[in-house]
Amino acid sequence: MKITELLKKETMILNLTATTKDAVIEELADKLDGAGNLRDKQAFIKEIHHREEQSSTGIGEGVAIPHAKSKEVIEPAIVFGRSQSGIDYDALDGENSHLFFMIAASAGANDVHLQALSRLSTLLMDEDFRRLLMEARSEKDILDAVDLKEKEKLDSEDEEESAPATTSGERPYIVGVTGCPTGIAHTYMAADGLKAKAKELGFDIKVETNGSDGVRNGLTDDDIKRATAVIIAADTHVEKERFAGKRLIEAPVTAGIRRPAELLNEAVSGDVPVYKGTGKGGESSSSGGGGQRSAFYRHLMNGVSNMLPFVVGGGILIAISFFFEDPVEGTITPFGEMLSYIGGANAFFLMIPVLAGFIARSIADRPGFAAGMVGGLMAANGDAGFLGGIIAGFLAGYLVIGLRRLFSFIPKSLEGIKTILLLPLFGITITGIIMFYAVTPLAAIQNGLVDWLSGLGTGNIVLLGILLGGMMAVDMGGPINKAAFTFGLAMIDAGNLAPHAAIMAGGMVPPIGIALATTFFKNKFTDQEKDAGKTNYVLGASFITEGAIPFAASDPFRVIPAIIAGSALAGGLAMLFGAETEAPHGGLFVILLVNNWPMYLLAIIAGAALTAVLLGAFKKKTV
Repeated sequence: MKITELLKKETMILNLTATTKDAVIEELADKLDGAGNLRDKQAFIKEIHHREEQSSTGIGEGVAIPHAKSKEVIEPAIVFGRSQSGIDYDALDGENSHLFFMIAASAGANDVHLQALSRLSTLLMDEDFRRLLMEARSEKDILDAVDLKEKEKLDSEDEEESAPATTSGERPYIVGVTGCPTGIAHTYMAADGLKAKAKELGFDIKVETNGSDGVRNGLTDDDIKRATAVIIAADTHVEKERFAGKRLIEAPVTAGIRRPAELLNEAVSGDVPVYKGTGKGGESSSSGGGGQRSAFYRHLMNGVSNMLPFVVGGGILIAISFFFEDPVEGTITPFGEMLSYIGGANAFFLMIPVLAGFIARSIADRPGFAAGMVGGLMAANGDAGFLGGIIAGFLAGYLVIGLRRLFSFIPKSLEGIKTILLLPLFGITITGIIMFYAVTPLAAIQNGLVDWLSGLGTGNIVLLGILLGGMMAVDMGGPINKAAFTFGLAMIDAGNLAPHAAIMAGGMVPPIGIALATTFFKNKFTDQEKDAGKTNYVLGASFITEGAIPFAASDPFRVIPAIIAGSALAGGLAMLFGAETEAPHGGLFVILLVNNWPMYLLAIIAGAALTAVLLGAFKKKTV
């Protein structure tokens, strides 16, 4: 999206009447409200002032960028205002501000909007561009100047993204991270300030931005390992464990804008303390430098966070479809069938490809995305489950990184060919070949598991219940889960209704147990996880085990043992209580079809409670 799609003639004031900071905020908000972009102008102004209390958005050089991300904004927009005489806006350099860009981002603004909004802030770092805006005689002149400057910026961004991070071997190499509370303006201005000054000083640099559109230009383990020093210019939390053992400077985000030369010269001086790290387990690698584990976690969480909407949306649609189904006869109304098709055959089907695709994108940027999606799709089609998706994502991402280095001999004039043609072509091909041979054997493993379970069916029924329940939680939709479920269906067909009761109990426990943990152990989960936990009550009650996948994917070594233990307990108790059901699906919505259903419900509650308690004990407090 172009900036001029957000900045319109009707949201410009070429001659501001305001003479104070509060008055200019009011005047700009009036213009925004008059254009129909606000629900509640006063509430929006209050949020603008709240941002100003954290640090002034008067960045100096005669520019101020008041901004907020607010639910009061109907559509993302930009308001431009100009004062020839200048207004005291508490600017960082103490000078009056003449150019004002009020950035209004909606609470649900997507990456396209946020990137355009953030791009504007970086354009204003250019002195010639600011002079053009001051001399412009009309709204059209303003839009033309923005269009021209934005095109130059986009061209430079494309070159930077397609080119591998390299160093001369002789010049200092510095890595940086920038971030501000809203992640719209200062984050990118600080990054551009550091990069421009590094180029001027003859330093090599790579800067990671932690903005509203997520982590961009993320630092790799290799980047950190080669770095002379690290600069963190941020007013928000930045994961520092990956920098253990490196010389580290911490400063406000405004320092990256106002005094980048000072930060860079200090970084190469050698007179900078080495960051020791906290030594917390789980945040550093057990087999290498401090950045390895955090990089793995960051890539993994990028995949999980993008997969989550498919789990939630698809799962709820499947749950609703059960209201339109006769679980015994197996008949369903056309509307219920449509909901199940949308949620299961489509939304759920995309979970694993999306997980793999965004893991690969986090590692190798856009060139890795296609290879990751294809590898994830092959994992889904091969019944490899979310573990196969994780493997595909990391395989594709690091493979593309390797290919990028392999093709580093290509001249810059042909960089576009490498990014658009060579990396996707070879990335997809090699990832696909590896996944083909890695995934195909899983079908044989699944059939072997079903045969093995059939041999246990006449033995100890409680042991069988423990085994079946636990299997439902191992890979949550992968080959082990499907082997147990397939065995249960076969037993129903043979007239043995007890095994599937244990299987359904074991499948309900992971999401319900996680939901209970997010409710009673709130300090062990992020805000996003707590929100997803509420949805898991519905998913678990509907026998949709996949609701646990995002939690297991983000913290497998703690979550998977806890859910296996809870599911195994529920499955064993279900068999002990003699529970039987002829309903293959439906969860708690068909519990009245289970004989001795009160004790069956007790088995599920006991398993979920065990999972919740174990998660509360295993997981660490969030920062």
